[in-house]
Amino acid sequence: MKSMIQDHEVARFFNEDEAVWRAFEHKRELRQLLGWRLPFAEHILDYLDWLEAEREARPVRAIGFFLP
Repeated sequence: MKSMIQDHEVARFFNEDEAVWRAFEHKRELRQLLGWRLPFAEHILDYLDWLEAEREARPVRAIGFFLP
């Protein structure tokens, strides 16, 4: 039973990472197609695209709930 749970977790992590990678590639391709000329190095723009892709594609898991 424990092995099945671990396999499920590995598959879930892989799927999340794949979703982030695809979102990142999409953002990078859009930036390159639009030809934005920003005063930053390419690796900085890639890093910013990666952060935004993670924020959009990776689900946030929370434990508990908020009491106002």
